[in-house]
Amino acid sequence: MSNPTNLHYTKEHEWVAIEGDVATIGITAYAAEKLGDVVFVDLPKVGSSTTYMKICGEIESTKSVGELYAPLDGEVIEINSVVVDAPETVNSDPFGSGWLIKVRFSSLPELMTASEYDALTGEG
Repeated sequence: MSNPTNLHYTKEHEWVAIEGDVATIGITAYAAEKLGDVVFVDLPKVGSSTTYMKICGEIESTKSVGELYAPLDGEVIEINSVVVDAPETVNSDPFGSGWLIKVRFSSLPELMTASEYDALTGEG
């Protein structure tokens, strides 16, 4: 699966979609594939703060536990209840219905482009 070029990426394998001052965050297809079958997602609570590159959640699979790092500072304004109830959605549609959280932010850190992320992962 190729990485959508309209998204931004982190070296921790998250993707970020920007709409105004809201960022939708998920994990990439590469990360979902490496994790294996996702069986549990622990997301931050709505109203909680995220801090750039600090752990804000966990994603458990049949193989391991992965940490979700906040790609920016902000406030969690929404979590995706679909992935809480059906964690396998992260594997089946990581760039769509498998998104994880929405964060209202005041400034954006430098994030990678799709081609920079492809170079990092050796894909593309």
